[in-house]
Amino acid sequence: MADSCTPALVPTLAPARARPAMPTGLWLGLMVLLWGLSWPAMKLCLGSVPPLWLAALRFSTAGLVLFGVLALAGRLRWPPRADWPVLASVGGLQMMAFTALGLVAMRHTDAGRAALLAYTTPVWVMLGACLILRERPSRGQFAAILLGLAGVAVVCSPLGMDWTDPDVLLGNSLLLLCALCWAVVILHVRRHRWVAHPLDLAPWQMLLAAIPLIVAALALEGPLSVAWSPRLVGLLAFIGPVATSFCFVISSEVGRRIDSFTMSNATLGVPAIGLLSSALLLGERLSLALLVGLACLAAALLTAAQEGRCRT
Repeated sequence: MADSCTPALVPTLAPARARPAMPTGLWLGLMVLLWGLSWPAMKLCLGSVPPLWLAALRFSTAGLVLFGVLALAGRLRWPPRADWPVLASVGGLQMMAFTALGLVAMRHTDAGRAALLAYTTPVWVMLGACLILRERPSRGQFAAILLGLAGVAVVCSPLGMDWTDPDVLLGNSLLLLCALCWAVVILHVRRHRWVAHPLDLAPWQMLLAAIPLIVAALALEGPLSVAWSPRLVGLLAFIGPVATSFCFVISSEVGRRIDSFTMSNATLGVPAIGLLSSALLLGERLSLALLVGLACLAAALLTAAQEGRCRT
């Protein structure tokens, strides 16, 4: 999805020299706004483009833009062998699987709900760190996990969705699977020792995602056949080069200037903007269950971020 290149995957680097706080804040706000708006944009595109082809177009166009940017900057080079595992996990799971499953899911559910469930990823990361990496959670982290799971329970309860509709169940299940795929990648990235900068690997990861997506789209959806229009081209340009390529550059640079606490708090705006913009632009209903789920998720991420800040 639009957030499949989030700063959670950018390693903590030594802060750059001091720069004015306002420009960094503006760039961060723009990134969050674009990511949030990309959810209703993708939903609109699905009315004209099949989901696998939409995912393929997103990463094909975004990757081409980043290849051009790195070439002009003199930074385009073959990825180091030591980074191949993370290239495969980010390109295969986070970009390809997350986006393809998410777009298929949005055929069966609202864009706002998709944005919210995708951002349950940090909850699964914390839970996975406990169960898989055997990290012992602090009281704050344990509280964050419980808050996040409570939010998921509310959103996916009979109060938040129609359990008698197979399409609704499929869509929500795929979205939770998306979040789990992203969580696996984050857990992998946390243990990876980077050689190249993430921005230098990004176009290769997008290429790795785009090629299998094109093959899958041809096999499952047939040759691309859409009614092209200026509106559709504009939406595709927004989803790919803008909300993916441009935002990845912003996240890479902003991630060097601010701490993880600030970044975590800022990205809380993405599901909120996704929900609100989907309601305004698509007429989706803001149910009480979605609002309670958003509040629980926000409380979970804030609790986890505050705990991490206290430990540092």
